[in-house]
Amino acid sequence: MQAGNTGSNWRGVVASTLGNVLEWYDFVVFGFMSIIIAKQFFPSESEYAAIMLTTATFGAGFVVRPLGGIWLGRYADRKGRKAGLTLVIAMMTLAAAMIALTPNFQQIGLLAPAIVLCARLLQGISAGGEFGTATAMLVEFAPKNKRNFYGSWQMFAQALGALLAVAMGSALTHVFTKEALDSWAWRLPFFLGLLIGPVGFYIRRRIPETEAFQKVDQRVKVTLGQVFSKYPRELFIALVLSSALNVMSYVIITYLPIYAVRNLHLPESLPFTVLLATILLRVVAIPFFGKLADRYSGRAIILWSLALFLVALYPGYYWINQSPTVFSLLTVEIVFSLLISASNSPMPATMAGLFPVEVRSTGLAISYNISASIFGGFSPFILTWLLHVTNDTLMPAHYCAVFFVLGLIGAIMLGRPQQAATPSSVGTSAP
Repeated sequence: MQAGNTGSNWRGVVASTLGNVLEWYDFVVFGFMSIIIAKQFFPSESEYAAIMLTTATFGAGFVVRPLGGIWLGRYADRKGRKAGLTLVIAMMTLAAAMIALTPNFQQIGLLAPAIVLCARLLQGISAGGEFGTATAMLVEFAPKNKRNFYGSWQMFAQALGALLAVAMGSALTHVFTKEALDSWAWRLPFFLGLLIGPVGFYIRRRIPETEAFQKVDQRVKVTLGQVFSKYPRELFIALVLSSALNVMSYVIITYLPIYAVRNLHLPESLPFTVLLATILLRVVAIPFFGKLADRYSGRAIILWSLALFLVALYPGYYWINQSPTVFSLLTVEIVFSLLISASNSPMPATMAGLFPVEVRSTGLAISYNISASIFGGFSPFILTWLLHVTNDTLMPAHYCAVFFVLGLIGAIMLGRPQQAATPSSVGTSAP
């Protein structure tokens, strides 16, 4: 770690965080713009068919995330965190440019949806590489007594990127007419990404490599098969923790306001209001809980917050079902957001500590992106189907409870000595 160079430490934090903000901003804003994008690039006599094609394109980004994560994670473990993050932000900036600048279907025909699909796949690949590499850099730059605080900036950046996307979506719908949005204004969010991208690229190119990576013996080559064979327990713990984290993001934060509109018949404007309030709360609370985890224990914070989440989960869903009002939904979401902030803040550093330096980006990328693809991005689809089949209004609570229990099991398993905490059998010791 570079504990003695505070300037380098914080340049590393800024470089990791800025790229993360852009990554999650671009990834989320595509979903908010999906209805308009459907009209621009997937015209059809059936509006339903156009939207289905667009949502399938949105989902394609999740499908390729594990592949992108493995590829870019391996690249960062071989070439360095700096090289990995620079490549990631170049890819995400290119994807934003492809979406912002591509003419619509009426102008260039089938080439338009093909370019947008390629851009979305590029977004998915770059998103797959961002978490593992950025988390590895944050933790390796961190002083020993601030690893949870530094790692929490990964989750801070994700929340800030989502907040910017929600704010942009809300601003567009209030400032521009429907005609302007359909014509040209929908491109503005992606042009914002083009402004952030070069700045992030410049900063990432100028940061030093982490000392922990520089000490790795580059003559030792660890294959992907060795990652699975040597670290199955570590991968399992990281996978279940990541699954709990992603279910919180996609079910509690993203899906719950939509569930309230569709199933409880609350106002359609409600999701933006609730999302703005709760994501803003996460942006403020996440670094605080990161500091708290350094003072006490990241494992303890994860255990207590998941346990409290299980206690609050069913009363919260029961209340909003029995009394579906703006007040009840906002109150429940605020409580849930605090618990999300508490549990998420120590997770990046905790998961990073499971793996030695030479396989850290790869291990994080595998576990996080598998859970993000299967249990994150597809959770709203799965829940919609389960609600339709069972007609059980508490189904979202049942669904979350399963993954929170798995997360608790993973956190309990952290109590045993971790291989990454001792000299690795294939390289150097973890910082």
